[in-house]
Amino acid sequence: MLYVISPAKNLDYETPPVIETYTQPELLDDAQELMKTCVTLTPLDLSNLMHISDKLAGLNAARFTQWQPNFTPDNAKQAVLAFNGDVYSGIDAESFSQQDFDYCQTHLRILSGLYGLLKPLDLMQPYRLEMGTKLENSRGKNLYEFWGDIITNKLNEQIAATKSEMLINLASTEYFKSVKKNQINAQLITPVFKDWKNGQYKIISFFAKKARGLMVQYLVKNKVESLEELLKFDLADYQYNADLSKPNEPCFTRRIAD
Repeated sequence: MLYVISPAKNLDYETPPVIETYTQPELLDDAQELMKTCVTLTPLDLSNLMHISDKLAGLNAARFTQWQPNFTPDNAKQAVLAFNGDVYSGIDAESFSQQDFDYCQTHLRILSGLYGLLKPLDLMQPYRLEMGTKLENSRGKNLYEFWGDIITNKLNEQIAATKSEMLINLASTEYFKSVKKNQINAQLITPVFKDWKNGQYKIISFFAKKARGLMVQYLVKNKVESLEELLKFDLADYQYNADLSKPNEPCFTRRIAD
């Protein structure tokens, strides 16, 4: 079983990593190629392109100019510990044992606009470049065209290496569009998380993101290898709901008292 998630906009490079082990991203040559375009962008360009504040645009323009391909623990951090958003709060990698990290390193991949595909312990320098950004580059008019089949091929390599029969999609729509679904050599499973609100079950973005991270935590800590075991997911009071599920889209619901 292999599973993929999205990155996070927020980053944490202040907290010391809880593990010393690290690896290097496999697609650094592609990231360097993309950086040739990124370093030409001014803060104003970034503000207009990403619809972010002047302050954030200045910060990320500086990150691009400071970026270098020689990643060390002094200038980079393991991806699963550097990203700091709702999904990663749910994953809670800081609580992982060495065995958990080893399992996670084999079974989890992080989709990235800049790095393509990251293993959890891949060192990563800070950046902001969302996959949906319409950035003209050497390979096309956006990042989907830049990455082409590369991400899909890498996922298939890992599916073959781990003899995985399923790819669990815990990424956002924006990021999973970088994967050519019809070319994946495994059954695609996309869990859905819904909370009770105003008399019905709905997808609530904040809770759904956290739930995707909780699912990763559950899969890692329980070393889940089958759909049957995945359906037993019960963190934060979520339960499998057969009535609301669709083929390859298991639905997990939670009803908290109003």
